[in-house]
Amino acid sequence: MLSGPSGTGKGAICAGLSTLTDAMLSVSMTTRAPRENEVDGESYCFVDKDSFSKAIAEDGLIEYAEVFGEYYGTPKAPVIASLCEGRDVILEIEVHGAKQVRERMPEAVLVFVSPPSLEELKKRIEGRGTESPERIEKRLDRVSMEVAQIENYDYLVINNSLESAIDDIHAIMKAEKLRVGEDTKGIISKCLIRDKK
Repeated sequence: MLSGPSGTGKGAICAGLSTLTDAMLSVSMTTRAPRENEVDGESYCFVDKDSFSKAIAEDGLIEYAEVFGEYYGTPKAPVIASLCEGRDVILEIEVHGAKQVRERMPEAVLVFVSPPSLEELKKRIEGRGTESPERIEKRLDRVSMEVAQIENYDYLVINNSLESAIDDIHAIMKAEKLRVGEDTKGIISKCLIRDKK
């Protein structure tokens, strides 16, 4: 699961990871209007506020949050279906949503993506050409709150270079598959006992 300030390159990282893994990229639901080149059902599922409220009422979201007057959330059904198939799922969500996921799914791996500097972040957001100066300032004002949440994450990746950031997160995904857990310890113990006989 990836979080971090707007403009850190989370979407580009997710796109890069999709070429390296068979992980399912979760498509978030939002009430905000599409930006140029965003495709409904691929970039986001764009819905009105009534539809979003209905999804909340029906427990159809793993997490959700309000950001600058718009709502964002992760539809539960496709995530659960992919996990049941044994596939990794990558969520691109904001920090409050990440906290909700950690509470509901403690086994989730949280990665915070950070820009190399506030100046670089501002440059990236301005480079999109989709935000008014007032909205850019609001996004930058929010950064300190988001960065303060880093202690709730398992990993920190600084996006100096898109290629390096993708490689770092891909390495984290591979390492997590090799992590020794209670199930693994039990399997190894049984194998060792069998070998001794």
